[in-house]
Order: sequence, then C-alpha cells, then structure tokens
Amino acid sequence: MAQSLDDIVRVNVTVSPTAQSAGTFNIGLIVGTSTVISATDRVKIYSSLADMKTGGWTGTEPEYAAATLYFSQTPTPSKVVIGRWDETGSETAVEAVDACRAANNDWYACYVVDAVKTELTEVAAAVEAMKPESVYFYTTADADVASGTAGNIMETLKSASYKRTFGIYSKTAHAGAAAMGEAMGLNTGGANSAFTLAYKTLVGVTPEALSTTQVKYILGVNGNVFTTYGPSYQLLVQGTMADGTHFDEVLNLDMLTAEIQIGATNALVQAGKIPQTEDGLSLFISAIEDQCEKSVTRGALAPGVWNANPVLTLQKGDVLTKGYLVLAESIASQAQADREARKAPLIYVPVKLAGAIEHAVIGVIVNR
Repeated sequence: MAQSLDDIVRVNVTVSPTAQSAGTFNIGLIVGTSTVISATDRVKIYSSLADMKTGGWTGTEPEYAAATLYFSQTPTPSKVVIGRWDETGSETAVEAVDACRAANNDWYACYVVDAVKTELTEVAAAVEAMKPESVYFYTTADADVASGTAGNIMETLKSASYKRTFGIYSKTAHAGAAAMGEAMGLNTGGANSAFTLAYKTLVGVTPEALSTTQVKYILGVNGNVFTTYGPSYQLLVQGTMADGTHFDEVLNLDMLTAEIQIGATNALVQAGKIPQTEDGLSLFISAIEDQCEKSVTRGALAPGVWNANPVLTLQKGDVLTKGYLVLAESIASQAQADREARKAPLIYVPVKLAGAIEHAVIGVIVNR
C-alpha cells in the first residue's frame, strides 16, 4: 500500500476573499405612484422598455414616460430602477425615496415623477444628506422661473446651496429623466470616459424657445435648460447643480471616495495582517493609490499645480505629477492610544481635478 505524499509535502489551497467593488454610479431611479409595483416590493430593476412591458407596465404610466426618455439617450443606460411611492398610505415623496434607498443600493441618481414645488424642495434636502451619496434630477415648467420671479424653485434651491440637485427648466414632461439618462449612459467607467453634461443633446426633449434674458437668468440661478444656439445647435446648458458645482465634479468625487473606501477595506480584509510599521503603511497607501489610478484612467484626475494650503510635505506650488498624491503621518509620531487601538496614522489624498473647457474667447488677427 502506497503511503500518502502528505507525509512529505502537504499542499493547502487557500482562496482569497473576493474583493468588493465600489458599487454602481450609472443607474437611475424613477419614483412614482403607479401601482404596477407593490409597496411591499418597493423597487424593481429593468434593462429596457420591453422589460418593463413584460413586467406589467402598459406604457401609459408617468413612470413609463419618464423611462422612455431615460432609455432614449445615447449611450443608452444599461438599467433603470423603478420605485413605488405609496401615496395611498399617505407616504410623502421623501419617505418614498428613502424607502427606495433602503430597498436598493444600486441606483445613484433619482427622479420623482410629477413632484410639486414643496416636494422638490423636500426631496432635494433629503438627497443632500443621503448615504450612500446620490444626486437628484428634477423638471420644472414653472413660469416663475422663466420670468425670474423671486422665490421660484431654482432660486430657492440655489439659496439652499444644494450640490446634489440638478434642475432643468422644460415644458417637456420628465426632461429631468432625460438628463439623468444621459448622465447614467455616459458614465461607463472606461478609459477616458469622464464627461460633462454641458452641450449634450437630450433625445425626446423639445428645445425651449427662450429669450437671451430668460436663459441668462436660469443659468444665473444655477439651473439648466435645453435650448437652441446658433443656426442649428440644440444644447443642454450648463450642466450644474443648484449650488453651481458642475455635475461631473460631484460624480467624479463620489466615485473616487467610494473607490478609496472600498479599496482600503479590501486591503484590510484580504491581508492576513498589515503590520503597524512604515512598511505596512506603505502597503495600505499602495492600495489607495491603485484606486486613484482609476480616476486618472477615466480622465477625472490629471497632473497639475497644487494651489491649496500645504498638506504635510506637499507645498503650494508643487506639481502633482500623477494628478494625486497619497501622504500619511509617520508611524513614529502616533499617539500611544492610537497605536493600541490599531489605527493607521492620518492619511491624506490631495487630488487635482482634470476640469473641462466649456467656454472660450478666440481672437482672429487679420493681416492684409
């Protein structure tokens, strides 16, 4: 009888824990009161309008109309989440959105069909503080916006400095869902996929016939509008949130933050142990750098001069050659209590956004 080779060489197979991803940032949620989805189910995920028809939607519901615009954009978003607003149970719009978040974490952006001004304001406030981070798209055709009447919805949200709310003035119902679909479709996450929402086309949305004064007012209160420029351009301007922050900046920083958090957690989970030494700290920093590289690949971060306050060894005027830098206080300088609690020293990640050119002045010099 042959003896076991285990007595000479024993082979143990260990499968490393699966690394988690930072989640999705290219799926939108459309919330409405139609009863196709029960309040118990709360949300359902669809990959197309045909998928919705198979799921019981007739095509006459406002959620379906919003989804039609959402899926009509180019590139086409891969999925949409439809959520139920249980209006029969006296549920508010905010409670409905919160319930949809509790039921599903896949969606990043949300749109509430047929919300009135007070509901728009309340949802905007709720999304501002939502975890995981999200953004809110809405449509308004309120004449007070076009006329610049004080207290209109866009002025109100600008005054509240909401950086997670994107509003579009349009008489096309659910134009905000179209803008959301454009954003979700463009966010592929691939190389050089970074984008802005400025100067995009919204399929299915009628350009607004507005005066220059009206357009300037809407843009001045950090609103957005799809209108005609020049002889034939139909463009979405200006791609900003209610506080004036550009949508792409909010999106890119949300993605970077989530990726750093997940990357650092994966490093802790997958390592047998990360020593509380400078070498161990270097391993942890390397895991964070790997995540920052994803933003560089997308085109969200780029090399540039650091013009903010100094951060440890980084001084104002220094060049971030990779578009980011990961710095940490030394292990030796740690407080004993932090060391005993097995905490890493404070880690800093200064980044340089790639930005975008959206305006230009061109001088034409003629010589006869």
